[in-house]
Amino acid sequence: MSHIDVETTVPNAPVEKRKQTLFAAGGVVGAILASTCCVAPLVLLTLGISGAWIGTLTAFEPYKPYFAAVALVFIGLGFRQVYFKARPVCMDGSYCARPESSLIVKTVLWLATVLVALALTINWWAPLFY
Repeated sequence: MSHIDVETTVPNAPVEKRKQTLFAAGGVVGAILASTCCVAPLVLLTLGISGAWIGTLTAFEPYKPYFAAVALVFIGLGFRQVYFKARPVCMDGSYCARPESSLIVKTVLWLATVLVALALTINWWAPLFY
């Protein structure tokens, strides 16, 4: 009887964690794509890495708004899933009961947010590095 009770208290815990991970990963991929044209070449040049191939990264410039929009949607869904959605009760010892799993997802979401913000505001702060 207790086995049935435990299963009914955590029916969607793995699904909720998968959603959080999916949204965080989607946000990171979108953030990387949004920053490929602008932030990535600047970071590479700042680190002393150069080459003619860096100039080809600017070919992604026309797609930056689309990549940023996709990233912002995934980041928004990730923040909604992590901070605003009701959390299911987790069994002790399960993946969702470990705080480090949430910490990883939150860290990735915040890093993606910073990367998208840098990509969208590069015209304001990049001249400081040239």
